[in-house]
Amino acid sequence: MTINPVFTDATPLSAVSSEEQFRDDVLVGLTAAQKFIPAKYFYDEVGSDLFEAITRQPEYYPTRTEIGILDESGADIASLLPPRANLVEFGSGSTVKVRRLLVHLTDLAAYVPVDVSESFLRSEAETLSRDFPRLSIQPVAADFTRPFTLPDGLSNSAVAGFFPGSTIGNFEPPQAAHLLAHFGRVLGRGASLVVGVDLVKDKSALDAAYDDAAGVTARFNINLLHRINRELGADFDPSAFAHRAYFAPEASRIEMHLVSLRAQQVSLAGRRFSFSEGETIHTENSYKYTVDGFRDLASQAGWNVAKSWTDGERLFSVHALTRG
Repeated sequence: MTINPVFTDATPLSAVSSEEQFRDDVLVGLTAAQKFIPAKYFYDEVGSDLFEAITRQPEYYPTRTEIGILDESGADIASLLPPRANLVEFGSGSTVKVRRLLVHLTDLAAYVPVDVSESFLRSEAETLSRDFPRLSIQPVAADFTRPFTLPDGLSNSAVAGFFPGSTIGNFEPPQAAHLLAHFGRVLGRGASLVVGVDLVKDKSALDAAYDDAAGVTARFNINLLHRINRELGADFDPSAFAHRAYFAPEASRIEMHLVSLRAQQVSLAGRRFSFSEGETIHTENSYKYTVDGFRDLASQAGWNVAKSWTDGERLFSVHALTRG
């Protein structure tokens, strides 16, 4: 058994989230008819900290509700994972949720957190290692949406995946199915996958969850402009944009935008981009599913749903998937 964590960057962060890729993605988004910036770029160090603050806001039910499900049903969920498994968490972020499973997975071969924010990844792994000193922890700094290699030296036992937080909802449904299929390829044949999925509910509850009274989500959204200025040399005036989030029932998704408060121009990489007053940059979608709707999506991606759990109010769901 490994006493201390082994820090192995199986796919270097620079290879999957370089400044050049960041710049190209932002340029593509700003030249689209509906301007957009991919949501994965929220998560620099500041953005990761702000997201953790969002999860503590009273309006933001997903985190506490999912944790409640994991606390209540963690032993049942863990029992569906193979013995002596290697557990890969996609987009690991904080270790708050995986801890709910680790207490029931005493024979786990290794825990492999995968996250695009390298500094946050290492910090969380070091903290976890103090609380689980006999667990082999092997962090991977990578963009989990792209192909990456698991660390060398994992045991030959089965591999399981963990994808909490309803991050699956940030992808268009066809892209979400593609992502689940991608996870299947990374994990290999016979894998299991535990996924958190937010459910359709009252519009007022959804709107409030993504536009909290303390303005933390607004700061999280606007931090994206600060990051583009800092890392790409753009000249956005963040104070000239406002946060907007709302549930679009026809698409069954939350949309998050940055709204230009005046007519303005922004420079990036030698190019200028014009904004009219009220024009938006679309920064995130968060799709909401029914339990049956997510089961259909998983099936399209080659997964079978072994079991599903929800809270008493059916606000959130957790699904254990298996793959042949």
